[in-house]
Amino acid sequence: QVQLVESGGGLVQPGGSLRLSCAASGSGFVLYDMGWARQAPGKQRELIAQITTDGTINYRDSVKGRFTISRDNAKNTVYLQMSSLKPEDTAVYYCNGDKYGLWSYWGQGTQVTVSP
Repeated sequence: QVQLVESGGGLVQPGGSLRLSCAASGSGFVLYDMGWARQAPGKQRELIAQITTDGTINYRDSVKGRFTISRDNAKNTVYLQMSSLKPEDTAVYYCNGDKYGLWSYWGQGTQVTVSP
């Protein structure tokens, strides 16, 4: 089992940048595919970026070219660097860890607000 804690959210102006971090505790971080999802008010949660155990990366089209996911297995941490932020990026951002497609864990979320 892994516990996930996100940090780094906040208020930022359009065009600005933020870096989210997700620290994992527990065992076997390297065995987890890690991802970031977000949920805007009134909308479903959507996965926006994922980095697998072998380093394969995928992005939702809406964030491609603006967001970068990375992981540091030595620190049990996954990051989401967000740039060129838009008001429509406003959401609660969640970290996800998935092991073998069988076990999936979520963090508590961190709020990102993009507003002038």
